Amino acid sequence: MRVLAIDPGYDRLGVAILEHTTQGEALLHSTCIETEKTAHLVDRLFAAGSEVQQLIAAYTPDMVAIETLFFNQNQKTAIAVAQMRGICIYLAKAANCTISEFGPQEIKIAVTGYGKSDKRAVIDMVCRLVSNAPANALDDEYDAIAVGITALAHHR
Repeated sequence: MRVLAIDPGYDRLGVAILEHTTQGEALLHSTCIETEKTAHLVDRLFAAGSEVQQLIAAYTPDMVAIETLFFNQNQKTAIAVAQMRGICIYLAKAANCTISEFGPQEIKIAVTGYGKSDKRAVIDMVCRLVSNAPANALDDEYDAIAVGITALAHHR
């Protein structure tokens, strides 16, 4: 089972490709897709979506796992993130991938065992569970890896 895991955003989109092996979870690729802050939103969505499409073509995942939208105080940001989620879900479906969605608390429980874990606890557990997790990455990249760990755990 190969999964493309996504921590959605339009400023920074965390992505990770994981695969379950007999030795555990193997990280094949992870990064943060960053868009140009001065570009119009539609151009940022197109740029990030194009990179997700390239990842799907290159790694041919069986599943795309994406974090559900967490509403914060900024509605404008939430709407833009929802639009990015929609693009990712569309691209996954167009590539015949299974789509799984997980909430932030569900991901924290799967990775740390505690639904109110902080970012540091999630990052620490990601590094323990995935032997080749990056040593220094942005939070969004670690979050994407955590989404992938959750998807693979649920699949098993």
